[in-house]
Parts: sequence; structure tokens; C-alpha cells
Amino acid sequence: MAQLAIAPVLFHLAFPVSNLADTKAYYIDGLGCEPGRENSHCLIMKLYGHQLVAHVTDEPLTPPKSIYPRHFGLIFLAQADWQNLCDRVIKKGLDFYQPPRTRFANTPLEHQTFFLADPFHNLIEIKHYRHAEAIFGLRDHRHIGDTPLVSAPQP
Repeated sequence: MAQLAIAPVLFHLAFPVSNLADTKAYYIDGLGCEPGRENSHCLIMKLYGHQLVAHVTDEPLTPPKSIYPRHFGLIFLAQADWQNLCDRVIKKGLDFYQPPRTRFANTPLEHQTFFLADPFHNLIEIKHYRHAEAIFGLRDHRHIGDTPLVSAPQP
């Protein structure tokens, strides 16, 4: 079914944090988000035109075992923009969860990627596809990510 043409749409993502000071240091000072509204338990930020909302929680925030199944991020359409953010991450001293690399080299699915983990263990993937049609198309290719999400049954 074809999608109807509509006005531009913004993406919204809410995620947990344990405090707003570290959130601002990481997302605003580090990644370059623009700050928006804020109160004692919530901060709205703009990340490349999209809305991120950090909600303070008292729940324990634990490190993930893997990048799967949950992470969020950006897909840059221009390689130079991907590289600029990668350079900013290095300049600002943010740690890579997985350093920059190329996945599926020399295939139609080739893309550059790196992963970050914020101070609250939220994983962020930043990528650029060599061939833009791989972002949503190329349905005859089955490679997605590095590993299957479903574990083999245990005996």
C-alpha cells in the first residue's frame, strides 16, 4: 500500500535518565543537541530536527548486554555529515560503545556506523548508507545488523 504525501514529520523519542545535569553534559555539550523546555524531572532537546525527551527516573538503569534489540539513532544522508558528528564525538571525548566501522562492505547494504552509550546506558547508533536505497529498500537482501535477535532454544 502506497503512503500518502504528507507534510514533514518529526520523530519523537522519550528515554530514561537518572539526572538532568549529566543529560545536558552528554546530549547538549557533547552531541550538540539544542535544549528546549525543562522542569525538575524532564528535558526536551532537539537532535538534528527531532525531539528527544529525557525523563528522570529512580528506576535502576543497567548496561545492555548487546546493541540488540534496543537502540536509537540517526541515519545521515551525506557521508560528510556522518563524519562531522563522528569528529565531534572524538573532540568532545565521548566514548564509543562500538567504534566507527563499515558494515557489509562492497555490497548494496554497505554503511558506516558507530555506537555510543550515554551515561544512562541508552545506546545510540549513528550511520550513513553508501547507497540511499538500502535505508528502506533492497528487500531481496536479508542482512540486518550483526547477529540474529532470536536465540537458539536451550536443551
